[in-house]
Parts: sequence; structure tokens; C-alpha cells
Amino acid sequence: MRALRWHGAGDLRLEEVAEPPEPAPHEAVVEVAWCGVCGTDLHEFLEGPHMIRTGPHPLTGARPPLALGHELSGTVVALGAEVPGIAVGDRVAADPVWRCGVCFWCVRGEYHICPRSGSVGLASPGGFADRVTVPIAGLTRLPDNVSDELAAVAEPMAVGLHAVTRAGVRPGDNVLVVGGGPIGVAVVLAARLAGAAGLFVSEPVAARRETLLGIGVTKAYDPRESDVRREVFLRTGRIGPDVVIDATGIPALAAQAVATVRRGGRVVLAGVGHGSVEIDLGQLVFYERSVLGTLGYNFDIPRVIGLMSTGRLDASPLITGRLPLADGAGVFADLAADRAKHLKVLLTPKGL
Repeated sequence: MRALRWHGAGDLRLEEVAEPPEPAPHEAVVEVAWCGVCGTDLHEFLEGPHMIRTGPHPLTGARPPLALGHELSGTVVALGAEVPGIAVGDRVAADPVWRCGVCFWCVRGEYHICPRSGSVGLASPGGFADRVTVPIAGLTRLPDNVSDELAAVAEPMAVGLHAVTRAGVRPGDNVLVVGGGPIGVAVVLAARLAGAAGLFVSEPVAARRETLLGIGVTKAYDPRESDVRREVFLRTGRIGPDVVIDATGIPALAAQAVATVRRGGRVVLAGVGHGSVEIDLGQLVFYERSVLGTLGYNFDIPRVIGLMSTGRLDASPLITGRLPLADGAGVFADLAADRAKHLKVLLTPKGL
């Protein structure tokens, strides 16, 4: 079969590889319909390894070269064990997080922060391939009215939903989202579902601001031209946003988020960032602000599929490109040159 494999920074190759082996009891094999290009994939391509280990992964034993891709949908072709409600031939979305299942966090249901966890496409061969092995516990059967394409963006949507849940967004809240990329858009859609009254976004790319306005954002600001903190402060009656969610991972913007949220408000850091942040502790203590990290999702993909199925969630604005897997290396090169060109590109090993 074919797989778009990462050999090192700047080195992606479409190669013929062996078929996935028969799945172990905790595994399933899925024939891939669509797989989305994530910012994490792009970072590994540009300057990795970051989340890819150069040696064997402690849980999966996999090591590079390996196919990238963890935002995937497809059809089950093999099951390592019986799964209630899932059968060979079913269309599914996949939660790609490997988990040990026995540690303190897994037993509590917090598998996404298992110390030995990893993701398909980073800790094991991924979804930029004809077929892929995934955690059997992460399968969600797709209703007939949820397409394979939309199911492939259930994973980034779950990131946004988990961040909004962590933030405790309530009906009537004013929410500022920092960054209007794929995760920023997912956060906006989830915050709208949670009943946010005011949705404000700081995003320098004009095309993304237009997309955001089209999905119900109250106001989208170019931070190079506007004092976003002051503008949102004035629009919220000189109080400030109840919640600020950073979807960039840029350390300086995390510090700004703390200074921007209202007294008693909540800051959630959803972007995967590196480096340290200098925060005035007085701004936290005297104003009783809260700062939370959020990682991926925790049983959120089935929630997203349910919202899609009932028509409450239209995630189609996320999808801005659909291309064959054979063009994958070129897609990564294009995004490396201009990552603002797309929100979410989906690759398919099937014909278009």
C-alpha cells in the first residue's frame, strides 16, 4: 500500500509499504477515506522531530520513518476484538490517541494525559496512507447523514469543543479567541454552541477574518491595526471578556490573554506552544483570574459526531482544500511557504 512517510525535517516521501498487520485486541485497521493536515504535522515537516520520537515509542514501539496524519475517517476492515456497535464495514471517525489503559489517569478516564500516550501519525504510522492501525477504543460509528469529509474534521473540532468545555463557557458569556486558524475556528463554533453572546477574534489574515464573520463572530480584529484588548473592553461595557482562549501557542499572546480577560475571568491555552511566559502574579491573584491548559480531547469526538448528526454543528467552513494523497508532499511544501493559504486541507488515498 502507499503511505506518505516522514523521514526527517523537510523529508516526506510517498512510498510503498507493507500492509498493517493483523490488529491486536486493542487495535483496529481502517481503510482511510480522508485525513486532514494538522499544524502539528506541518511543524514536524518544517523542523521536527518535536512529538515524533527518534527511537521506539514506549507504548507502540514504532519509530521513524512513519506516515503522518491523525485527523481521519474511513471504513473498518479489521477488528482486534469485538466492539459494541462497531463492525467490519462500518464508516468511522477515529480518536487517534494511544493510551496504556492502566495508569492513574487512564483509570480516571483521562486517557489523553496518560504519561505513555501518543498519537497515530506521531507515535505510530498515521492516516496519510491507504490503511492505518488505530486504537479500537477510539472508534465512533458514523451516522448516514455525516459524510466522510466532515468526519475527518471531527478531531480538530473536538480540540475546540474540549477547550470551550475546559473554559466553562456559559450562555451569555463574552469570549475572545486569539488566532483564527483551524483550532480558532473550531473554538468559535464550539463557543457559539455553548451560547456565547459575544464572540471576538484576533486574527491578522484578512481571508480568515472574513470566514469568521461568516460563521457568526461579533467582531474580528487585525491585531496589527487594532488594540484588541481596548476594543473588546469597550464592546463588553468596559468589563472585558469572560473567557479568552488562545489558539496560537505563542508565549507573548498567552501573557496578553491574562491581561485582557476580565476580573474573575478564565484564560484557556489551547495552542501547542514552546517556551516560557512571564506573567505578573498580581494580575492573577488580585483579580482572581484563572489560567488553564487544555490538551486535545477527552471523549469529545463522539460528542462532535452527535452534534453534526443533529444538524447543530456545521464544520464545513473548516475545509478549504481536498486533494489526492499523491499530491501530499506538494501540499506540505505549499503550506510551509504560506500556512495561511488554507484552514484545513484533506488528503484522500482514493480517487477524486
